[in-house]
Amino acid sequence: MAWRARLLGCRPAITFVTLGELNKWMHLRSWALPRRERLEKWMQPLPVFPGTPKVARVWGEISAYAQRRGRPRPQNDTWIAACCLAFEIPLATLKVKDYEDFVEYEGLQLITE
Repeated sequence: MAWRARLLGCRPAITFVTLGELNKWMHLRSWALPRRERLEKWMQPLPVFPGTPKVARVWGEISAYAQRRGRPRPQNDTWIAACCLAFEIPLATLKVKDYEDFVEYEGLQLITE
C-alpha cells in the first residue's frame, strides 16, 4: 500500500473539526464510558490543528469558489481542507471523492490508498 509508505515517519494530527466530529459521533451513539475513554486516550497525543484567522480566510475563499463552480462542498469537509491548505500539509483520507474539487482547483494534496 503506497499510502502507508508516504505516511511512514509522519506524525499524525487531526483538525479541530475532526475532533468535534469524533466527539459528536460518540455522544450520538451513546458510547459507554470505557469506550469514550479509549477514544480520548487514542486522541490525546494527536496534535490538533486549530481554527485560526488564516484557516477562516482560506475556508471563506474555497467555499466561495466551490459555490461559484456550482459544486458547494459540505462545510466540515471544507473546514478540513482549509486547515490543510492553511498549514500546508497533505490530507490523509479514504474519502477521496469528497476532496477532489479541492485537489483540482485549490491544490490540496491528498494521501490516499
